[in-house]
Amino acid sequence: QVQLVESGGGLVQAGGSLRLSCTASGHTDSIYAMGWFRRAPGKERELAAAIDWTTTSAYYVPSVKGRFTLSRDNAKNTAYLQMNSLKPEDTAVYYCATSISAPVLEDPESMDYWGKGTLVTVTS
Repeated sequence: QVQLVESGGGLVQAGGSLRLSCTASGHTDSIYAMGWFRRAPGKERELAAAIDWTTTSAYYVPSVKGRFTLSRDNAKNTAYLQMNSLKPEDTAVYYCATSISAPVLEDPESMDYWGKGTLVTVTS
């Protein structure tokens, strides 16, 4: 079992920045990848970014590439999603999720553990 706790959400104006954190506990040695998904009001859950837990190679969907940066602190078992140049369309609940095997990117069903989410609201 892996437990995930997100933090760092909040209210920000368009153009601003936020940094989300996801701290993993439990059997963290079983983590293969971590992803940040988001669910905007009235929309399906979608991947924003993902990171290979071992190599720290990151993947970003086109809508966030160049604005979001995903990183990891090994010692703290924590991943960070730095979000810059935020837009109102980034408003969503952001969820951290991990997989214990190679995930099918952008498929939430391939993730094994989920946090409870943190709300990000971007005002225009």
